[in-house]
Amino acid sequence: METEPGPASAWAAEGPGEPARLDALMGLALVEARAALATQDVPVGAVVVDAAGRVIGRGRNRREADGDPTAHAELLAVREAAAALGQWRLEGCTLVVTLEPCTMCAGALVLARLPRLVFGAFDPKAGACGSVSDVVRDPRLNHRVEVVGGVRADECGEELRAFFRARRR
Repeated sequence: METEPGPASAWAAEGPGEPARLDALMGLALVEARAALATQDVPVGAVVVDAAGRVIGRGRNRREADGDPTAHAELLAVREAAAALGQWRLEGCTLVVTLEPCTMCAGALVLARLPRLVFGAFDPKAGACGSVSDVVRDPRLNHRVEVVGGVRADECGEELRAFFRARRR
């Protein structure tokens, strides 16, 4: 697990229970990712938790299901969280997602003022939170996101590898 400095949030302080909490939340995101398989979508899943650690948004990739190129797990979870809060600012919230967000999703996290991102697998081809670019920590933007990457990375990555192996057969 790799942690990068960023704005503080209710979840930012690492304590003895922090790795276990992140592991459990990633488990919820993995459940969402696996559900995407039913619609032939790439298995990426996400959850948004509020400052108290309650899940207030869930999402899974639905590009194939909805015919919508913007139906990424992160955006769907963020929309649901904003609706639950009744506002677009997701201050005090954390997004947990199985794959490093792309440029579109990373931009949405900045715009939503989300203070913290936790992701599983790194995306060396399209990751916009450190791998290819770093939208969420760009000093030119008005908000930056704390990033914790690599939580259950092997398991998250294997879900994706298995999906693409099956598609190539």
